[in-house]
Amino acid sequence: MNDEFDVGGRLKTLRQQAGLSQRQLAERAGVPHGQISMIETGRSSPSVASLRRILGGLGITMSAFFAPDEAPAQRVFFRAGELTDLTGQLGDGVAIAQVGDALAHGLQILSETYAPGADTGEAMLDHEANEGGIVVAGEIEVSVGGERAVLGPGDAYLFDSRAPHRFRNIGDTPARIISACTPPYL
Repeated sequence: MNDEFDVGGRLKTLRQQAGLSQRQLAERAGVPHGQISMIETGRSSPSVASLRRILGGLGITMSAFFAPDEAPAQRVFFRAGELTDLTGQLGDGVAIAQVGDALAHGLQILSETYAPGADTGEAMLDHEANEGGIVVAGEIEVSVGGERAVLGPGDAYLFDSRAPHRFRNIGDTPARIISACTPPYL
């Protein structure tokens, strides 16, 4: 994790570059106006789902938000410390790191870690893609549409991401997932 990344400052800069007021961005993103203000002033940390929704109002991905100055490189191999952190200091117990340049390959491969009690947010996620993953450690509750399952090491999921979905660690140890999504959405 990048301890120095300023989520609120970056959001404010991008909002201002887009020529939007806090209220206009909130309307575009479908979030309360006060939420934008709280994030920009550092009084609140957004969930992954909330930040993704807000960034959608700006038309940018989480990958572009957290790695704005990195030039894409056509690399083949990546060491653990070279993955792109897509969650920064969101403060919700979810850490997501991406392998390489997902947009260049049309495939997003992620290493996801959920602390005990961590959740992608009460608002269900949905986006134009397909995704799948394998749980490598801990337990994670995955809800997709009207279905719900608690998955453990070696268990997997695969679904159309247009179905509302949510990930939640209901265990007492960190849960780790290796996942893929196409086309990339974060």
